[in-house]
Amino acid sequence: MAKCECGCGADTGFQAPLKALNFLRVQAHGDEDVVAIAWEREDGNVYRYDMSIPAHIHSAMLPGVKHLVERVVKFVLWSAGGWKLYLAGPDAIVKPIKKAYTAKGARAFDYKFFGDLYGRKIQVEIVPLDQMPEMREREVLVKNNVNGNRIGFDLGASDFKISALKKGKVVFSKEFPWDPRPQSDPEYHYEKLSAGLEEAALALGGQVDAIGGSTAGVLVGKKLGVASLIRGVQEKNPGKLEVAQSLFSRIEEEWQCPFEVFNDGDVTALAGAITMKRTGILGVAMGSSEAVGYINPKGALTGRISELAFAPVDLNPNAPKCEWSGDAGVGAMYFSQQAVDHLARQFGMKFPKAMKLPERLKVVQAAMEKHEALALKVYLMIGRYLANAAAWYHEFYDYSNLMILGRVTSGFGGDIILNTAKMGLEAVDPYLAEQIDIFMPDEKARRLGQSVAAAQIPVVK
Repeated sequence: MAKCECGCGADTGFQAPLKALNFLRVQAHGDEDVVAIAWEREDGNVYRYDMSIPAHIHSAMLPGVKHLVERVVKFVLWSAGGWKLYLAGPDAIVKPIKKAYTAKGARAFDYKFFGDLYGRKIQVEIVPLDQMPEMREREVLVKNNVNGNRIGFDLGASDFKISALKKGKVVFSKEFPWDPRPQSDPEYHYEKLSAGLEEAALALGGQVDAIGGSTAGVLVGKKLGVASLIRGVQEKNPGKLEVAQSLFSRIEEEWQCPFEVFNDGDVTALAGAITMKRTGILGVAMGSSEAVGYINPKGALTGRISELAFAPVDLNPNAPKCEWSGDAGVGAMYFSQQAVDHLARQFGMKFPKAMKLPERLKVVQAAMEKHEALALKVYLMIGRYLANAAAWYHEFYDYSNLMILGRVTSGFGGDIILNTAKMGLEAVDPYLAEQIDIFMPDEKARRLGQSVAAAQIPVVK
């Protein structure tokens, strides 16, 4: 087991996947083979990633290579999404992965999740390298669109916010309480959102030129896939699930204007891009889980699901496990309230069993404000994890700005995470440390809000 670098003596066992990947690249130099991975998702979009591996792998090395490739396949899936996996490479490596993505395989959770998300069974096809599909991604370019009369909405679990903009100026902004999760009738969601939009339209004199939205949950194009917002429909009234999932299509058809909707992580990254005039942003929100959004270097949204809470960041098979997916070493256990709780208890802090994670976070934050050593170790470790993740994420996202936010980053602990991650990245990869700026959003970005940012997504000609 690897000792924690902060000097606390804890056995963290953290195994950075990028370190293993770089080792393979060195070993493959001059004697190279390729494992190619491609996940196809809606509308023919494809994310492809090629790995260099040695052409001749020693038998003692093979289990480690197989494990790394499997972790990369899963990372790409939870980064981009997909319903069909294409693999090219040695049979000893790719055939076990094909077996894993079955109803009873090692990745049964992922198989079911994405089967439900896309409404079709996951397929895995092993093909020659020259038959692998090429990269193809949807891009919606955002250029701080402020022309015309615009409405933006941000759907959360306990309320939703709607803003109306006239030539870039906010003329209406209101929070609407709602309780969508237990509702079994999809008309509840439609009527609530429609009523809010109508109120915003009145503030614009009835003339609406574009609508943009931000929503919790996973989207497939404009279709709600897996989302807590429609859980009641899914569990109590599955016959109406398709109606619930088509909420945004119904809104678009009714309003007959340019309409775009993206997940809340992407729109958070967009808010940072608009206010700070940057592109190539990966936004990581550390809250009850890890939420991620991405704006590419062109300033475009890509439609990737970016559910990195379930994407591997640690190769250690004995790493902490996600309660929902059952998988070890995924992002939610390193960049969230769950991570704070796990590390705090590992370092010796004690909590009442009945205490919920948000309250435990507050206890650790209060201890951090008092400069208590155990709390400091928690934030130092999250910062070190983030340094490794920043370099690892760069393998799959082309970005130069890593924006961190969320409740875990509040207070003095957030400063520790930020500064530790910056210094740690220099040790992990000095070159990337010069290319990536790790920062927290300023007050202007926080004030902008997701509903206002979302209103600026659609293009009005």
